[in-house]
Amino acid sequence: MPLRLIPDDTNFPFMKWAKIRTPISLVLIALSFILLFTWGLNVGIDFKGGTVIEVEHMSGPADLGDIRSKVEGLELGDVQIQGIGEPSHALIRVATQPGGEEAQQEVVRKVQSVLGTDDYQYRRIEVVGPRVSGELAWTGTLSVLLTSLGIMAYIWFRFEWQFAIGAIATIIHDAILTVGFFAATQIDFNLSSIAAILTIIGYSLNDTVVIFDRIREILRRYKQMPIGEIIDLATNQTLARTIMTSLTTLIALIALYIFGGPVIASFTAAMIWGVFVATASSIFIGGPILIYFNLRPSTVAPPETKAAEPAR
Repeated sequence: MPLRLIPDDTNFPFMKWAKIRTPISLVLIALSFILLFTWGLNVGIDFKGGTVIEVEHMSGPADLGDIRSKVEGLELGDVQIQGIGEPSHALIRVATQPGGEEAQQEVVRKVQSVLGTDDYQYRRIEVVGPRVSGELAWTGTLSVLLTSLGIMAYIWFRFEWQFAIGAIATIIHDAILTVGFFAATQIDFNLSSIAAILTIIGYSLNDTVVIFDRIREILRRYKQMPIGEIIDLATNQTLARTIMTSLTTLIALIALYIFGGPVIASFTAAMIWGVFVATASSIFIGGPILIYFNLRPSTVAPPETKAAEPAR
């Protein structure tokens, strides 16, 4: 017997509840901006610079846990340890220390003192300056903006302009709330955080497009039905798929967060938050936008003028 979390005859009035959910979203967006400009982001080494040390263990695979405990014991602030290349290689990143170049050199000496020179060979030592980290911040922001513009253009071409506005509003909502999550929790914000935001945007878009496609089908079939009822019908018909996708994604993410270790903790934490936000926004944000911009059956082109329907 197949698992059914949502009954087939579900008829929840989503657009009625959207009148409450939309103000909540606006409050959360405002709160995200307040946290961003007051607390700020706890930017990692990728964006504020630091010292990079690549080491090789001379007698087997590098013990990342042992390296992490020893280096973090130096109390140097933000420290990242990760494997790189061969199992015996490890990459140590330490945030920029106050005190100029001499302070950065002192970091190297401290790391060498706790790891020793007998067990480890120091293959590479570099200082990531503020100019490089500034370029990373700019390219990361640019990637999010270009992705959003590309999505808007595709949805406009694939559907109609009202759907494009609804989709872009949804992903902007999710991106802002995710940045607010980083500001509120003060989890390290680094390049993997940019990857998390882009992944959340893609996840949210996938949910939103499935609902939008069903809305378009119903619009062609019931041309006299009020747009609010059409959106409710489409959302209820795709609700089982939306909930099952979210639950299976969350199971994997929670396992990664618990067992994946600190290296991917910021990414998985943001993704867990993002799944909740994206699921809610695909239901409660996109639909009201279509109503606000007066979507009507006459604006939806017949199937033969569009590309083939996507498989689901």
